[in-house]
Amino acid sequence: MSKPNRLINEKSPYLLQHAQNPVDWYPWGEEAFKKAKDEDKPIFLSIGYSTCYWCHVMEREVFEVDAIAEEMNRIFVNIKVDREERPDVDRVYMSALQAMTGSGGWPMSMFLTNDLKPFYGATYVPPTSKFGLPGFEDLIHQLEQAWLTRRSEVVESGENILNHIREASQNEAGVDELSAEMLTKGAQQFKNGFDEEYGGFGGAPKFPRPPGLNFLMRAYNRFDDSESLQMVIRTLLQMGKGGMYDHLGGGFHRYSVDRYWRVPHFEKMLYDQAQLAVNYLEAYQVTGDTYFADIVNEVLGYVERVLRSSEGGFYSAEDAESALTAEDPKDKEEGACYVWSRKEIDELLGDDAEIFNYYYGVNEYGNAPQGSDPHSVFVEKNILYRAHSVSETSNKFERSTDEVSRILEEGRKTLFAVRLKRPLPHLDDKILTNWNGLMISAFAKSYRVLGNSAFLKQAAGSADFILNHLCRDIDNTLLHRFRDGEAKIEGTLEDYAFFVQGLLDLYESCFDEKYLEKAVLLTETMLRDFYDEEGSGFFDTSGKDESILVRTKEDYDSAEPTGNSIAIMNLLRLSFLTGRNQWYDKAYSSIVAFSAKLEKMPYAMPQMLVALEYALNKPKQIIIAGKENDMTAEYMLREVYKRFMPNKILVMLDPAKAAQSLTFASSVVINEPVTTAYVCENFACRLPVETIEEFIELL
Repeated sequence: MSKPNRLINEKSPYLLQHAQNPVDWYPWGEEAFKKAKDEDKPIFLSIGYSTCYWCHVMEREVFEVDAIAEEMNRIFVNIKVDREERPDVDRVYMSALQAMTGSGGWPMSMFLTNDLKPFYGATYVPPTSKFGLPGFEDLIHQLEQAWLTRRSEVVESGENILNHIREASQNEAGVDELSAEMLTKGAQQFKNGFDEEYGGFGGAPKFPRPPGLNFLMRAYNRFDDSESLQMVIRTLLQMGKGGMYDHLGGGFHRYSVDRYWRVPHFEKMLYDQAQLAVNYLEAYQVTGDTYFADIVNEVLGYVERVLRSSEGGFYSAEDAESALTAEDPKDKEEGACYVWSRKEIDELLGDDAEIFNYYYGVNEYGNAPQGSDPHSVFVEKNILYRAHSVSETSNKFERSTDEVSRILEEGRKTLFAVRLKRPLPHLDDKILTNWNGLMISAFAKSYRVLGNSAFLKQAAGSADFILNHLCRDIDNTLLHRFRDGEAKIEGTLEDYAFFVQGLLDLYESCFDEKYLEKAVLLTETMLRDFYDEEGSGFFDTSGKDESILVRTKEDYDSAEPTGNSIAIMNLLRLSFLTGRNQWYDKAYSSIVAFSAKLEKMPYAMPQMLVALEYALNKPKQIIIAGKENDMTAEYMLREVYKRFMPNKILVMLDPAKAAQSLTFASSVVINEPVTTAYVCENFACRLPVETIEEFIELL
């Protein structure tokens, strides 16, 4: 093993994975930038994350090879960045890579001038030429020659790419007044790309896109658009049946390499669990089908079991690959922990194996669909998926559905116990403020709908962890990352937006005003540091770090929503919750600022459409005034929680303390001896009611 490089002093699990490489890696920072300038060298910037399969492949094939590392160290100053730890760095260079190549991904391999301007980019680069790609060794020597002999072209290329990113980051207003036409056009664009047979949108690879499902549920709710609802239901049913869902341990893998949701890319990300739990929860609210509630419980059970730290925060991810045997931890394969041979299952389950194998699509040769396993990783291996229903299985084997369900349940328990003894995937145990914000929302909302008090405890535990460890009280500044006792890196827009959203959802679940108060204070910081006073909308970064060459304004809601979409929604919610009308105005003008793209390509901005729908259809403001532990108040709350009412503000308070409340309710509630409910719209309230029946009528 070579002598450790500078990454050995970092906290990021990804950087530490590379600390023993022979490459002379530097973390992103002044030491590396100064060396590049002093020695007049270009920079090789490698960006990835610790659970990224192809990042591991490139490390083994390129960065662990002494001869290649020697040339890298001679030609470049080499910088390694964890994209999850530094989303601000990643965003700039991903934009550059997409401008250069039309696509992006990780590992990201970027070549920069010594003043950080990108002049060439790629993703995975093999050591020698293959797949029609130049080999890394040839590439770095070609770029060395360009740097030495055509420097002016290299510098000009970097300038042009940066200018392109700056121009692309300018949002553009297309309208003065917002209208519902963008919503109907957005729904139609989703319908145009819908896979009617297997759910989801487009072909392979197929990604879950929770913001899109969020929007379609609201399109259904606003326009009584049953087609939008059916797209969501079909997608969630098919995803839950497929191999992308972990049928033994709960939780969703990152995406499916095929259109059937059968063969996953096996990493599990915290942000997917958080958002998909909410998608399934809303489907349960609308349909009443307990299948969806079961998935929510299983996903949150997985998060609590595997991704929750003892201190209360949630870890980031589990890896896609794991060791084949404990004896050789370096011999790894993607999905090794999760797949099964027919022989293994037959031996473990005995007489019940035939029923289990039929239900989960297990066969002797492996069950990966044709074309989904180009590297032959899954030959004679099976990825569990629901190939048949319980009733189909019952009919085939002439057993009762209860007996089949019992056999399947026992089989799952047996296999899961065996799986736990296998080498487990690497766990990325850094705690990120933005992703914890999403998870707080998921647990808080699930508590409301499913009534499990443990979910509320999880949400509050994570919120308290962030407030205690990643929030500077002196100036209400959020930090982005916590690991191994260290909180570091000032937060981006996503940290503020996602965490404030989590605090608002937690407040509407427990009504502890300390969470609302902190949401207001952090929103004030967010407006100060990120809001564009000239053009409206929010920058992704504060502008304090001079190494971030472009202040982007992300507007594409992909696997995660953008900071802008959630920040705007938070302003809308807070304006109706606290009566700060100026925040509604900022939110409205910010949607207008993105309206040119919303008009042309609403499909690209579904979470922004959610905010638009909320702004156009002002929410019901519901106040329940009653003493703590009052059963009438509790029944009223349950009536609110069981309904899918995306456009609502909910306040519950003790009427004796109403005057001190931060909410608009302080000027509405009268201190009466009986529990009273108010339903208001735009701060104008109907007559208060005191019975459950009258309250249901108002809702």
